[in-house]
Amino acid sequence: MRTIWNAGYRYGVANEKSADPAAIRQLIESELATFLAAQKKYLESIGSELVPAADALVSFLLDGGKRLRPLFAYFGFLGAGGTHSQEVVRACASLELLQACALIHDDLMDGSDTRRGKPAIHKHFEKLHARESAVGSSVGFGQAAAILLGDLALVYSDLALHQSGINTAVLPNVLAVHDEMRVELMAGQFLDIYEQTRSSHTVERALTIARYKSGKYTIERPLHFGAAMATTDKTVLADVTSHYSSYGLPLGEAFQLRDDLLGVFGDPELTGKPAGDDLREGKRTVLVAMAQESMSSTDIKEFESLFGKSDLDLSGVEKLRTIINETGAPTHVENLISDLTNKATKALDTPSITTTARQVLSDLAIIATKRNL
Repeated sequence: MRTIWNAGYRYGVANEKSADPAAIRQLIESELATFLAAQKKYLESIGSELVPAADALVSFLLDGGKRLRPLFAYFGFLGAGGTHSQEVVRACASLELLQACALIHDDLMDGSDTRRGKPAIHKHFEKLHARESAVGSSVGFGQAAAILLGDLALVYSDLALHQSGINTAVLPNVLAVHDEMRVELMAGQFLDIYEQTRSSHTVERALTIARYKSGKYTIERPLHFGAAMATTDKTVLADVTSHYSSYGLPLGEAFQLRDDLLGVFGDPELTGKPAGDDLREGKRTVLVAMAQESMSSTDIKEFESLFGKSDLDLSGVEKLRTIINETGAPTHVENLISDLTNKATKALDTPSITTTARQVLSDLAIIATKRNL
């Protein structure tokens, strides 16, 4: 069996640093870099033609990202009474590979040209095909490459978890959470694309999509994933995961609502995407659903004439922003974010979660929902 991780990596972290999100994030970054270096070497051994694919995936994963899912998993582990180990960090890092799969495929489905200020994977390979004056369709090649690299990232997430070295006694429970998380993510993605085909839209449906497409797999399930690594005691596990759900579900929804606002009003310098990108893509978010419920018939007509136009210019973006602002929907979404975040942090007030983890999870709630526009 080929080596997945660098056996020479220095194990352990000072006890006081095991509760420091910045220190854990650095460990996660190191583990991802080590894992991806090993995978790149293996791909190169298959054929030099795979080097661009390996390089693109390495760049996609290591050149950005907040590592929220691995962090929630790690502190979910500590909160359930777990003790730091590098094996657990490795397992948590595997969730970032699942996130990469979701983002690569999401950009393709949404027709997004950029991610974190750089070309999306399908656009990267489309441009590579064109630069090389290759035979066939540049667009088709880019799309196929994105599908395959997204699938590869999903395979890597399994591989990284299985080779992490966590206690085999906890592995069945961990895999059960991991499987459920992936099913929910794919279900949410399908609901999202299905919603775009509907002639009418509701806030309730938009909230359901937000919960399954992003919220659950960003916060609630990573917490459950971490807890499952900490104990095999079914009673303890049921208790702590119920509290994690009370915290993670509202916070996950608040996280996605913040993304909804950023997708319409976000600064491209901060979001890494063009201004009003969600408006060009025609994303039927909670923000848009709330706004449409309060639009006049005249505004609805103008909104629908511009919304979802891939060639929408900045003037059109500003028109749509003005219509949305005049409904008061952004204020309602901000209030909902605050209410959901408060509900989440109150759920941490329980001795079932360790004191140290409660403090960090409270801080992470702010990080997840207070991102600047």
